[in-house]
Amino acid sequence: MQYKSETRDSLSYSKVNNMAVFPSETFVRIESMAAVVIFSVSTCSMCHAMKRLFRGMGVSPAVHELDLHPYGVDVHRALLRLLGCSSGGSTTSPGTLPVVFIGGKMVGSMERAMASHINGSLVPLLKDAGALWL
Repeated sequence: MQYKSETRDSLSYSKVNNMAVFPSETFVRIESMAAVVIFSVSTCSMCHAMKRLFRGMGVSPAVHELDLHPYGVDVHRALLRLLGCSSGGSTTSPGTLPVVFIGGKMVGSMERAMASHINGSLVPLLKDAGALWL
C-alpha cells in the first residue's frame, strides 16, 4: 500500500492508494486537542443540546462541525467504525452524532453521554480530564 500525507487546517490525513482519506493515527491526536472534544453537525439539534450541556457545566469543549470540515464525511465514517456502527447507509446525515471524547477516551454518542450525566459518572470523568474544577 502507498501512503501519502496531506495537511489541512493543522490536521494531518493519510491517503491510501489515493482512494479514501482518513485521519492519521485514527484519533490518537484527540488526547492533545482538548479535555473534551465533540464531533458534531452544525444543524443537528442533539449536537446543539450536547454542546449546551457541557457549556452549561462550565466546560469549554473543542467542537468539530463535520458538515463544515473538508473531510467531514470521512471523519464521520471513521467515527461510525469506532462506535461499531455499520458503514452502510448515508454518511452525510448526522445519525450517531454527536460523538464525545473526554480525556482522549471515547464516551460515545448522545445516549451514552447523557446516561453518564444522569447516573452521575460524567462529572468525575470531566474532573479527571481537567475540564472541570469543582
